Amino acid sequence: METRKDQAAAKKANGTHNCAQAVLCTYCDFTPLSEDAIKDLGNSFAAGMGNMEGTCGALVGAGMVLGLSTHDRAKAIKGMRQIMQKFEQRNGATQCKLLKGVKTGKVLRECPLCVADASEFLEELL
Repeated sequence: METRKDQAAAKKANGTHNCAQAVLCTYCDFTPLSEDAIKDLGNSFAAGMGNMEGTCGALVGAGMVLGLSTHDRAKAIKGMRQIMQKFEQRNGATQCKLLKGVKTGKVLRECPLCVADASEFLEELL
């Protein structure tokens, strides 16, 4: 049986979704938005928010789902902190440029695996 984290990773791996969109669309049933609307929401969060300098898009997508599903600012912030800490512990970074090894040439984690990790940690909270 394919898990949601596998579904999200496949969306990224097959090129139909950026990292944020892969997480957003996989968990859109936890939000009040349609899959098309939530995919559009994630358009600009590819490659570390459009320039590979920012937070991994998979984490951004997880944060958006968490906020839309909890309807509680404090709970969403606490949950996002937990997701970020687990993600950084597993992967060594939360920034796209570091994960992709932009300056170092050493890739810490491939994008589909980042998507799977963010999805796994999100699902633990949902």
